[in-house]
Amino acid sequence: MKQRGRHRRRRRGTALRAVLTGTALALTAAATLISTSQAQVTERPGALKPLTSPADTGRLRLREQLVPARTLDTLAASMGRPVGVDAVLRGADRTLREGSGCDDADRASLPVAPSPARAYCWDPADTGATDWRPASVTTSGDAGGDGVPGTHRVLLSGWTHSTRTGPDAERGLARVAFVDADDPDRPAYRWVLLVVPVDGGRDYRGLSSRVSSMVWYQDKLLVTARRGGSAVLYVYDLDRIQRATVDRPAIGRVRGGWSADGYGYVMPAIGSYSYTAGRCSATGAPCPSALALDAGTAPASLVAAEWTSPGGERPARLWRYAFSTDPRRAGLLATNAEGRVDAVEEYRTKVTGIRGVLSYREAGAPRTSWYVGRLPGSQDGHGGLWRQDTRGAKAAECGADATHRCWAESAGSLSYWRETGEVWSLSDRMLFAVPLAELDRSLG
Repeated sequence: MKQRGRHRRRRRGTALRAVLTGTALALTAAATLISTSQAQVTERPGALKPLTSPADTGRLRLREQLVPARTLDTLAASMGRPVGVDAVLRGADRTLREGSGCDDADRASLPVAPSPARAYCWDPADTGATDWRPASVTTSGDAGGDGVPGTHRVLLSGWTHSTRTGPDAERGLARVAFVDADDPDRPAYRWVLLVVPVDGGRDYRGLSSRVSSMVWYQDKLLVTARRGGSAVLYVYDLDRIQRATVDRPAIGRVRGGWSADGYGYVMPAIGSYSYTAGRCSATGAPCPSALALDAGTAPASLVAAEWTSPGGERPARLWRYAFSTDPRRAGLLATNAEGRVDAVEEYRTKVTGIRGVLSYREAGAPRTSWYVGRLPGSQDGHGGLWRQDTRGAKAAECGADATHRCWAESAGSLSYWRETGEVWSLSDRMLFAVPLAELDRSLG
């Protein structure tokens, strides 16, 4: 296998605040080089507009489709007993480097304001001359506690392979880095390939789709995907990870066992949610670009943001679904008797190019704040992050020309770890955390 396990000794360390503060100062100076024309492409999105028309809200309706239990049992009977997160972490064979050990190009991708409290760059084997790119992050804090019960603090990062270059077997695939974050000085990780069961569980195929965002809730992982011109949310069970048994550049059942293109583990989908309105369009179903967990609602909810072209004029939709409270449906969305899922809150925003979303309501606050991270209109360089509610919007300013392009470069999804008060996100080169309190202060 490409990945080989080794035991790692846990040790605690200090954060990178001093190093990254210096980095942020340098980046603030660099931000003055952003041209005035770029700096002024800040649409001032204003307040969120609630959507109440059935014609609008009906387009957000989902249909749940769970993989039959016998299909999953057939796969497990052939591949062997499924394992959980702990088993993957015990075999961690890659190491994240702290920000001080990353190169200038890596650090330049971090937010200008606010300064990250912690930041890490990936193993060079994963970011060198490869076509894999990170886009999403979620944490074991989202799972419903401070970490995996009784064991580890874990970060998950979703990566997608380019469909244009690279080995044919890898094009368009999706994989997840399982990061053991017990030791903040030396987090270690291992890859798991996302797959979909086929032929009644007698085989599986790779998930050939960009994973722009994902959420870990209870024992489930929900990820964004595309199927043709339609959007799909695939559901994975973190207690149903399977070991590959053959190291070949193939995916699925092969002579002698099960192959995963060299990866040691696969995670088969256990269900999906598709939009009843069909294909993504401005007047039909949305194409979600970002997901997040809001554990502050009762019940907990999945929030989502729609992808629209950066710098364009078409507004985007923000909405949420409630998670089920039925213990037999842990980690799944609440459905009606027909297996349909309706949004429980919907808005329209003028922010475009959304890559990250959060929803948070501070105790005693009159309104919920929505945080949306966006790409710039040119789709390169640093993006912006807005905090919106039904009364207005604010964003950080940086550089001599007070640009709003202060967030990370090619930033991905957002995940709030309530127990630590940190917002985790990632650029196209680094994984980082910002205290929510610092983020709010930067927004004014």
